[in-house]
Amino acid sequence: MPEFIHLHNHSHYSLLDAISTIDGLVDAASENKMKAVALTDHGVMYGIMEFYKKAKAKNIKPIIGCEVYVAQSGSRFDKGKRNVKAIEEIEEQSLDNSDGLTSTNINYAHLILLAKDLTGYKNLMKITSIGHMEGYYYKPRIDLEVLGKYSEGLVASSACAGGVISCYITRDDLKTADKMTGIYKDIFGDDFYLEIQDHGIPAEKKVLKEMPGIAKRHGLKLIATNDVHYIKKEHAVAHNIYLHISAKQSAKSGRNNDAMDLLTNLRYGTDEIYFKSADEMCRLFKDFPEAVKSTLEVTEKCNVELDTSANYMPNFQIPVTEKKSVNTFDAYLEKISFEGLKRFFPKAGKEETERLKYELDIIKRMNFSGYFLIVQDFINYAKSKGILVGPGRGSAAGSLVCYCIGITNVNTLEYNLLFERFLNPERISMPDIDIDFQDDRRDEVIQYAKDKYGESSVAQIVTFNKLAPRGVLKDVGRVLNFPFQEINELTKTIPIKFGKVKNLRDCMNDEPDFKKYFETGDTFQKDEKKKLYEYCLVLENLNKNSSIHASGVVIAPGDVTDYTPLSKVTGEDNVFCTQYDMNQLEDAGMIKIDFLGLKELKVIVRVFKIVNEKYKSNLTTDDIPLDDAKTYELFSSGSTVGIFQFSKSKMREYLAKMKPKNINDLAAMNALYRPGPMRFIPDFIDKKNGKKPITYLHPLMEITLRETYGIIVYQEQVMQIARDVAGFSLAEADNMRKAMGKKIKSKMIELKGKFTEGAVKNGIPKKTAQEIFDLILDFADYGFNKSHAVAYSILAFYTAYLKTHYPLEFLSVSMACRKDDETELQQLANECKKMNVILRPPDVNESDIDFSIRYPENGENKGSIIYGLSAIKNVGEKAAQNIMEERNLNGCYLNFMDFLKRVDLRIVNKKAVESLIFAGAFDSIEKKRRKLFLNLERATFYALKYSISEEANGQEDLFGGNTEKKRIEEYIIEDYEEFPETEKYNKEKAAIGFYVTGHPLTKYEKDLENFIDLTFGEDPSEIDLTKKRSATMCGVIHDLQVKVSMRGNKFVVFNLIDLFGSGECIAFSKLYEAKMNLFENDRLVVVKGVPDENGDKIKLVAEEIYSVDTFLEIYTKNIILNIYEKNTAVENIYSIKDIVEKFPGNSNLFFNLINGSEPRALKSKEYKIKATKELISNLKNIVGENNLKLN
Repeated sequence: MPEFIHLHNHSHYSLLDAISTIDGLVDAASENKMKAVALTDHGVMYGIMEFYKKAKAKNIKPIIGCEVYVAQSGSRFDKGKRNVKAIEEIEEQSLDNSDGLTSTNINYAHLILLAKDLTGYKNLMKITSIGHMEGYYYKPRIDLEVLGKYSEGLVASSACAGGVISCYITRDDLKTADKMTGIYKDIFGDDFYLEIQDHGIPAEKKVLKEMPGIAKRHGLKLIATNDVHYIKKEHAVAHNIYLHISAKQSAKSGRNNDAMDLLTNLRYGTDEIYFKSADEMCRLFKDFPEAVKSTLEVTEKCNVELDTSANYMPNFQIPVTEKKSVNTFDAYLEKISFEGLKRFFPKAGKEETERLKYELDIIKRMNFSGYFLIVQDFINYAKSKGILVGPGRGSAAGSLVCYCIGITNVNTLEYNLLFERFLNPERISMPDIDIDFQDDRRDEVIQYAKDKYGESSVAQIVTFNKLAPRGVLKDVGRVLNFPFQEINELTKTIPIKFGKVKNLRDCMNDEPDFKKYFETGDTFQKDEKKKLYEYCLVLENLNKNSSIHASGVVIAPGDVTDYTPLSKVTGEDNVFCTQYDMNQLEDAGMIKIDFLGLKELKVIVRVFKIVNEKYKSNLTTDDIPLDDAKTYELFSSGSTVGIFQFSKSKMREYLAKMKPKNINDLAAMNALYRPGPMRFIPDFIDKKNGKKPITYLHPLMEITLRETYGIIVYQEQVMQIARDVAGFSLAEADNMRKAMGKKIKSKMIELKGKFTEGAVKNGIPKKTAQEIFDLILDFADYGFNKSHAVAYSILAFYTAYLKTHYPLEFLSVSMACRKDDETELQQLANECKKMNVILRPPDVNESDIDFSIRYPENGENKGSIIYGLSAIKNVGEKAAQNIMEERNLNGCYLNFMDFLKRVDLRIVNKKAVESLIFAGAFDSIEKKRRKLFLNLERATFYALKYSISEEANGQEDLFGGNTEKKRIEEYIIEDYEEFPETEKYNKEKAAIGFYVTGHPLTKYEKDLENFIDLTFGEDPSEIDLTKKRSATMCGVIHDLQVKVSMRGNKFVVFNLIDLFGSGECIAFSKLYEAKMNLFENDRLVVVKGVPDENGDKIKLVAEEIYSVDTFLEIYTKNIILNIYEKNTAVENIYSIKDIVEKFPGNSNLFFNLINGSEPRALKSKEYKIKATKELISNLKNIVGENNLKLN
């Protein structure tokens, strides 16, 4: 049987270049009876730990490698201009997507490096890290110097047609090819192989012809490879589509914009880059049997063994003052834990002491004491610098040790939290402690880590974005020119269960609407849809791009690159992160900690600062009583806009019904308010309020489920039930909980048997035991971490307490901290109105840099908030600072010219002044904004002349004479009419981010209230948009962009701004061309269309668009007039009659007769009318604004 090993293979970690998965490579090797396989992704080692573990699990030898980029001219530090023509030339030769050349020489070429041993593995990490940290120029490049320094333990081969030797052969430069071969032989000796490939590409023919001679001249061996980019030959088209996703191209726009059909014309020019069998490779290279044999030789050389169970702790130093009494991590952790126990539990008894000893014993046995000390050190540092730390996050809040040493601020025992959910004594894995810091000072803590352990020992962590089921359909559909609306509708049939999107294969089996799409249409359409589905199946869940993890930080005991390679963060200069993601870092034995930045902590800190200065107090989170009745009244009223975790509209509705009374109630609501368990909230509320009976399948469950009214809410409850009912230890129960989440059928049968057996021993009937198991199996899908729910509910309570007792300060700070989010700002502005807090536009004579407070001078309101100058677009902090400094120095600005003469117009430039005008910042000294805007050009010119005049400089005329002639004549501001109301509001919105003094929609709000069924203030997670096929929304068009589709059709994308927020809308060519006059910025429109999710916001695909007046004319079925019989004069009735006779139409006219008792509705039999703008206006003039309703 022929033998061959693949040593040149790319996975989807070669981002948007290859589509092989790690599982695919390992399985292919196993199926083809190959004892080993290599992974050699382009310039990165992203997937190495995953590859290593999965290959080992299949008894396949993992050969760890990388296809690196070597700078061919000069040093890795050299960065020359890219020669486009040369790039295209080498793309024809190489299977890499974007190789490049300098203007005269090859800029970089490819080289395969494979690790022979642990030294080689470490050197490979160094090499790839240097490429990203020192040589990055379009690609992570290294040079000969790096190779010379780190060549030990490595096998090298010359790679593809774009490789370090082949690239010269293909350019007919055999002299340089020979020279470079000698150089690489000097570096690697007999571990350098000359690579040959044959994918049917013309450039490879030259290499196959010349390479044997070069090998013979230098005494080197040939090695045969296939440049594997996908597993099966039939994946070639799917791979081609994947390449077009990266370029955001369609099937009709290929490289160089030449028309191409990607189903037949492959960008890489071949469909041979798949995982071929040994027999295929031996036949392909029948003329080079020694090259095939070399693959076995290299395989024997490569024997890397990694310890995936090791933990590499940073070098934490016990404080010098403590070393006399304790000299080990275990002893020091125990000491500070018991000190904390004494501090938090002055009367600690047997329960507290034994729990603490139990946790410490497990931590010591697992050798994790150092980890806890490292984390508490960061938190102590933050607290010492006045950086607010959250009360806890995740399962760590279930640890009494964490509470006692200050990592969390949650009383574990009070809330009955489980340590085993955090650290399972039967399953050794690194503890996971996440920490929330106020977001504006998070970087200080990371810098402290770097200062303490060394810059080179700390790094942030990579994360990968995937082609998820919905996303892959949209991307592939776009590339294949499927209509956007069609694919958008299809994605809505893909359900999300418990936060997870159902995969495409399961959708085809289980979702009738999804399956129906592929079964409709003529034969051609069905065939096209079938291809779409098949390509998506191949590409689903592949990596799409990489980014930096929002919070993850890794700390090594030495240089990070001794333990994990580093990569450059895309789009950032001199910012690097690990090449291994969170999961792979754990396999590599690295200590990772989540340093999260939380905006709410910043809000709390800033509110404390204002309150403590105003009231001469020293309020901290420790002073907030968690049983404050007034705060629970705020929760119970649903007035939780701006409250952490509890601000969404549906949540507010549930809170008002639930009437929470304690942290446990809040934690339960926090845990249930997620996709899936949200359906149990009505039952939960009814049981809590005594409207439904609380029942248990067995009395043994009551002690666990009493606090959640008989409903399983938490993962910990699943564990406790297993303990109480079936006699499991909590560690066994945690293992059961995790296994239940995976739903492996054989494991479920085994667990059910064990659970039932244990329950029967406890005297529970077998049938009841099985029912209990089935119940917790169902709830295991969505049970939430109680420790996290409690910790975050405490944090939410802090914010609610501040809103309750210090609403002015809380709302002001909340707006300042959310000034970049227009939707949240609008919601907070609406909340100000509800709470009788006046929100004032910016004012050059009153505003501070940020949002500021004016306390009430009488009892008419709760005070006011003034918009900050720096929050105005185009102004910024420097200009705001200049305006304030001048005002503080020389008093308020008397008029517009006084302002322009006094500020520094180099800082407060024309664009800034324009935005100040539109924002209303001059309204206190000049009401007409348009007047100032039209005078701005000339007024600024005068002010600049003034600043350089003798008058401005305060100089006297030394030679006497008529000084009056030298004075510059005061510029007189010319008068102009004000902007029309709608234009004024729109310009204000553009400058401020939301409407303050008025909104164009306000005057139509009552007329439209029965027609608008969706707003941008709503959260898509609260609405099942998959079932909402149509929505009517109203708002002002902003940021309108006319675009051209792949087919040459014009369409528009714009923001629609309503009273509650804003969101993206898209209108395709048919609607755009039919209603082009309505698609313009600042126009108020009603849009009917299909709603969709856009992250955490709503997006609308428009199907119809109208002016408000036209919409009301068309869609008003009934006009209802309230007639107060006592107060309505007879002549008014006749006036109504006269008016309606002038506007015949199809709408019904109703009179709602009100005379103290129940109103009587009378329908006019004589008149059918048309709801025109004029009719509505005339009727309102007679009956009053609030006495006319439309529906």
